[in-house]
Amino acid sequence: MKQILLTFALVLLAACSGKPSFDDPALSERKLDLEQFFDGQFVAYGQFQDRFGKVRQRFRVDMLGEWDGQVLTLTEDFTYASGTTEQRIWTLTKTGDDTWRGSAEGVIGEATGQEAGDRFNWRYTIDLPQPDKGGTMRAEFDDWMWLLSDNRLLNIAYVERFGVRLGTVTIMFEKQ
Repeated sequence: MKQILLTFALVLLAACSGKPSFDDPALSERKLDLEQFFDGQFVAYGQFQDRFGKVRQRFRVDMLGEWDGQVLTLTEDFTYASGTTEQRIWTLTKTGDDTWRGSAEGVIGEATGQEAGDRFNWRYTIDLPQPDKGGTMRAEFDDWMWLLSDNRLLNIAYVERFGVRLGTVTIMFEKQ
């Protein structure tokens, strides 16, 4: 029953046409500490839906997070439903009490992030590999993450290109 309710909630969140904001009221008293939450082993499941709501890709992510006191390194191993794989290694540096900057292969410039309560917003531009087309596609990501419990985090990323929404990526991370 919990799984059905969670899936229903994810579909409702993904179907919304607007984007979250830190001006939105907090829905929990939880406090997300990125470096604490992402220190360890994770498994995540996600999907990309185009702007019309059609699911275009599903994937699994096996992730290792390592916090050394200054830098948070996230090693993400993606396995797509199509059978293709990809690895992305993020390096995040805490720049203030609730602010972050980071980089990964393909990221143009620097990614920036901000924590507030149970939420984290992460923005970046990236050249995404397009193996079926033999190149990359540049896209802007506006990731919003919510701490749902001590070991679960929901991530919805709004993906745009040239200011036009391409779709959303919905991912559920679970700490192992």
